[in-house]
Amino acid sequence: MTYRILVCDDDAAIARAIGIYLRGAGYEVIEAHDGLEALEVCAKQTIHLVIMDIMMPGMDGMRATEILRQTQNLPVIMLSAKSEDIDKIDGLTVGADDYVTKPFNPAELMARVRSQLRRYTALGGMSAPAESEKIYRTGALVIDDAAKSVTVDGEPVSLTPREYGILCFLTKHAGQVFSISQIYEAVWNEAAYNPENTVAVHIRRIREKIEINPKEPKYLKVVWGIGYKMEKLHPKLLG
Repeated sequence: MTYRILVCDDDAAIARAIGIYLRGAGYEVIEAHDGLEALEVCAKQTIHLVIMDIMMPGMDGMRATEILRQTQNLPVIMLSAKSEDIDKIDGLTVGADDYVTKPFNPAELMARVRSQLRRYTALGGMSAPAESEKIYRTGALVIDDAAKSVTVDGEPVSLTPREYGILCFLTKHAGQVFSISQIYEAVWNEAAYNPENTVAVHIRRIREKIEINPKEPKYLKVVWGIGYKMEKLHPKLLG
């Protein structure tokens, strides 16, 4: 698969330069120039790693990382001109996985990117598998998108096409929060017009089929005032 990396730096020249190196290494790159823009990108697209500058106007990288950690578990590499230990500690405390000080060696940054992606994948955190596999997992829930089959704890689950579409969409983007309109538009492939009841009914039916206790869901969670997300859980080994 092609990993998608978000580069967030208020200095457009630096963001562009990092993007050149990343694209040269085969990664897909999206640029943002403040913390709020970075959060908006992560809410709308599947991002596999973030390179986040600390000192930015508006929302800085520390605050953006802190908010991002409330909903997502993707790797974050902090980028800053500061080199004091306390700044590194602060960055790691809010949820960063690594810290690179400007000016940096591009080869070192690329090595850190590769290291974080390997670690993230090995720990089961990557929500999107290789396209050739089409297998999506979270906890004991497994979706084989090629066969259009779903199992929980090894037991098959029967879903309607709409239910399957919602479950597959959210599982492919496990950990991300989507509004009701975003879910509707992704699954129904049309503009959302008062989709609340329609999506809510389908969510309820999915929970009845995949959850042990639908009233206290383990997988499909509501995020009040925002929408829904599929919880990102470590894959459960069966047998």
